[in-house]
Amino acid sequence: MNEFWKRLQVRLLKAFDGARGLAQLRYAHARHTLSRQPPWARVVLVALWALLALLVLLLVYVLILIPVTPGIRDLKQARAARASVMVSADGRELASFDQGLQERVKLAQISPNVINALIDTEDKRFRDHHGIDFKRTAGAIVYSLRGDAQGGSTITQQLARNMFPEEIGRSRNLNRKLKELITALKIEATYSKDEILEAYLNTVPFLYNTFGIEMAARTYFDKNAAQLDILESATLVGMLKGTNYYNPVTNPQRSVERRNVVLGQMVKAGHITEARFRQLARRPLRVHFSRQAERPGTDSHFTAYVRKWLIDWADENDYNLQLDGLVVHTTLDFALQQAAVSAVERQANALQAVADVEWSQAGVSGATNVGAYTAVRASVRPFQYFWQSHPALGDAFVRETGEYRKAVEGGEGAAAALARLKGDRAFIASLHAVKSRLEAGFVALDPASGAVRAWVGSRDFQRDQFDHVVKAARQPGSTFKPIVYGAALEKGLLPDHPYRDAVTNIKAGDGTIWRPTDMSGTTGNTMTMRDGLVFSKNTITAQVMQDVGLPGIVSLAKALGVNQSKLQAVPSLALGTSPVTLLEMVNAYATIAAQGEYRKPMFVTHITDRDGKEVARFAVTAPVRAMSQAGAVTLIDMLRGVVNRGTGTAIRNRFGILADVAGKTGTTQNNTDGWFILMHPNLVAGAWVGFNDNRVAMRSSYWGQGGHNALLLVGDFFKNALDAGKIDAAAQFPNAPPRSATPRPEVEEVMEEGGDMQQDGVAPAPEMPAGPVIDEFEPVPERRDDRAVRERDAEVDRQIREERQQQYERQQIERQFRQDAPQQAQPEPNN
Repeated sequence: MNEFWKRLQVRLLKAFDGARGLAQLRYAHARHTLSRQPPWARVVLVALWALLALLVLLLVYVLILIPVTPGIRDLKQARAARASVMVSADGRELASFDQGLQERVKLAQISPNVINALIDTEDKRFRDHHGIDFKRTAGAIVYSLRGDAQGGSTITQQLARNMFPEEIGRSRNLNRKLKELITALKIEATYSKDEILEAYLNTVPFLYNTFGIEMAARTYFDKNAAQLDILESATLVGMLKGTNYYNPVTNPQRSVERRNVVLGQMVKAGHITEARFRQLARRPLRVHFSRQAERPGTDSHFTAYVRKWLIDWADENDYNLQLDGLVVHTTLDFALQQAAVSAVERQANALQAVADVEWSQAGVSGATNVGAYTAVRASVRPFQYFWQSHPALGDAFVRETGEYRKAVEGGEGAAAALARLKGDRAFIASLHAVKSRLEAGFVALDPASGAVRAWVGSRDFQRDQFDHVVKAARQPGSTFKPIVYGAALEKGLLPDHPYRDAVTNIKAGDGTIWRPTDMSGTTGNTMTMRDGLVFSKNTITAQVMQDVGLPGIVSLAKALGVNQSKLQAVPSLALGTSPVTLLEMVNAYATIAAQGEYRKPMFVTHITDRDGKEVARFAVTAPVRAMSQAGAVTLIDMLRGVVNRGTGTAIRNRFGILADVAGKTGTTQNNTDGWFILMHPNLVAGAWVGFNDNRVAMRSSYWGQGGHNALLLVGDFFKNALDAGKIDAAAQFPNAPPRSATPRPEVEEVMEEGGDMQQDGVAPAPEMPAGPVIDEFEPVPERRDDRAVRERDAEVDRQIREERQQQYERQQIERQFRQDAPQQAQPEPNN
């Protein structure tokens, strides 16, 4: 082997020496030839040789470009381009991948005036050349060298740019021009002249997100391309030299001048006479501008989420979503989606009225019907009292804006920038509107397949594109508790396992002592594990967590579907303090509803091409056992109690839903987040309600509860879905009670308050004062100065401390009384 390499090395050295010798010989011969020529001939020969070398290099470069420019397959695909669309499970269009507003028409559907004007102005030898007009190109070079830059592109070259803007490029350089020339030659070799004209007129841009002559005719003259007269045709063709510069809407004088140039070219070509030209040139523009409405089925949070996944899939599988005309069949149910959108809009608007009115003045109404708030919403100044009573927070909001940071980075003093922005009424009004806007998220899954049936990421996609279903990580509050109880069932604990409703000291991993409490107090009595979940007792849940252990809870949460967010393995996890997304939580409940079988959420079922042929199918993922069937069925039964006699009774009372459903409310500390998730054998749906900035929250404890805010969205949706027959009202989970036994509670709703695990010796964060109960809402006068506000805040804080102390003393007396008289009936549990 070594001998072989030695021989090869010797041969290569000989070949190199031979080539070098030949080059030296050629150089010596050329030098000798030049030395025998007169000086002027030497200059000419050197110039000719240099030109020849340049042409050879150019030829080599062109040969290199040929395989990397669009091929015949690309040309055919682009000419027959059709945007891909996304459709619902029942075939309703949800979104498209259009490159703007475009409607393709045949050449026969385009006025002959347009075709004549186009050829006469843009490419008068179009019918004679083969993609490149060498005479026009040479003329353009001469004019450009004189300082009068002119384009020499043919219609075919312009079509190449329109069809392949990314492949050819946009920079005005030799590389782009060569790619354009090569592609133009390929187009001419593939298509007839009429096909080239048709493709060009269907792809050329005309501003206002419109493409093609048909949409241009509708936009500028409110008619079809076939109806364009000679003046209208000349106007639109004239725009091609510079659509914005010759825009007949914004630059009518330039447009008239350019239109007359086009008419002059039509005279030279013999399509109109000189007399006709003079007559037409005097006529004014008669534009009937009508901006075309965007096509229906614009993006929603769901389609935006699927679109990102689809782009990656198309890249991996060599598809162009803007050209290939694919039909992407999603799992979304159009009717259920409309019901979800309506529920979010209707109920979130009502809750916004509640927040606006309650934060408008010092006192809180205490009303439990949204009608009382919506009736007076127009007569108050929304959030006026909030901004008056939170001056430091208002300043913090200003400092966090881009305008403030830009001002300070630009050299303006921090205090001066703050004062200036606070004095800008429009700026402050906009900032306050954003911070005080209540938001919501909603999602519904089919537990049997994991298919997404409805998805609403915010109250308005156009206004807030942040997706509260899959992007917003918020504390789930008590909606996380079923996972704790599920882990207990898996460990062998029974629903009637007894616990004492009392505050328990819990030692965290860092040695900190935590004391889980319920703000409504404790009874000291024995309570079953079932009732601990039904009444959402923090004290009971914490003890269950101790019996199960955090590793088991975290493991079950991940198995059920909370597998994207990082769960903090700390004791307060049991009360839902570790942020997660709404999609994860609803997926976990869907796993429970599927009797413990986990399925990954599914968004797309299959994809077909423009002819209906299936190109990809995405099978339902095989279920993975997350918890035992027996444990899941028992947990479902425990959660039935939440809607029958616990914190979710509004499902029965307010919405009259008598189907076999089970669910859980959730409320986080200070009423920051409201949650509710409801399970039905056919569908699981959940909602989150809150403000994007968690320093803003619902004011009253009543409306801050998930059972009184998020539940409204889910209840509204489920009622419509049941009434419309989209889900089976007779469907039941295993071990369901007889339908005649399904209760419609007449008992008072159980209040749920957000709880946390308070550190030993640290008092709970004070609530906002409830204030007096008033019958009418009146706007509070604007504050006169900061000092008055501070004095009022100090008085409010004093009242809070006194009320807290009195409440604590009452609880101590009641607890002592219960201990002395254990035979007395147990008070109704609160959370």
